[in-house]
Amino acid sequence: MRITFMGTPDFAVPALVALHADGHEIACVYSQPPSRSGRGKKLRPSPVHAKADELGIPVRTPKSLRNEEAQAEFSALNADIAVVAAYGLILPQAVLDAPVNGCLNIHASILPRWRGAAPIHRAVMAGDTETGVTIMQMEAGLDTGPMLDVVRTPVGHKTTGDLTEELAQLGAEAMVKVLSDLPAFPPKTQDDSAAIYAPKIDKAEARIDWSESAEAIEAKVRGLAPFPGAWFELETANGPERVKLLLAQVMDGTGAAGEVLDHKFGIACGAGAIRPLRLQRAGKPAMDRADFLRGNSVEPSTILA
Repeated sequence: MRITFMGTPDFAVPALVALHADGHEIACVYSQPPSRSGRGKKLRPSPVHAKADELGIPVRTPKSLRNEEAQAEFSALNADIAVVAAYGLILPQAVLDAPVNGCLNIHASILPRWRGAAPIHRAVMAGDTETGVTIMQMEAGLDTGPMLDVVRTPVGHKTTGDLTEELAQLGAEAMVKVLSDLPAFPPKTQDDSAAIYAPKIDKAEARIDWSESAEAIEAKVRGLAPFPGAWFELETANGPERVKLLLAQVMDGTGAAGEVLDHKFGIACGAGAIRPLRLQRAGKPAMDRADFLRGNSVEPSTILA
């Protein structure tokens, strides 16, 4: 098929690679404009943009698709279909209607659960036992379109980072499968009454509330790892320091919420306790608990904020 591909982060790269390898004609790639990053604040292309350059596919990076000129340029590609994966721009109706077979999206949840911007984070933080990817026909509503295919996977003890990599690959494979025989995947209407939204993660949410249960805190830690990272404050000789908690396990223990219970850094929660496994101080690399404690002695009875 002749495809217009629309994506920006690492999550979308496997789909672009898989569609290209499967012999589809990628007419053009749309991605978010390059952003400044690194010490020199140099303009850097998105992961999808960089991969498209590597594959020799033309790239467009409009700031918006709402103007008539951008829409006309999109329509002129005469694509059979557009494939969208975490693109980052709202697609106006004129864009949705331009390809012969419309626009298909790789969404990282089992719709209609977790429509919106942060489906993987929300699934992990909520303690869901499974998640997946949905191939859906895009329409004007937020992830409301009919579904063509769903692939599921257990959450287990995976972090958002783990699941993002896994779902990116599953989504790529599912999209290749769907496009190999599009009529074999008739769209199915979503049950709007079962919809749950996954709003973008707010920075204030990342602070650990030690009054919550150990299970809820452990799920939050995995759900926010590696980014933005759940955090707490540790009192040091230089004042309070923010520490990210990237991995933890539930353990037996009781005490005041936030109380350090032992020399192995067990921490009491509102119900139960957790033990950090991987932590990160501000401006430092992530490290295992033993390495962290060698440079940051935390005595039992310390109360964490």
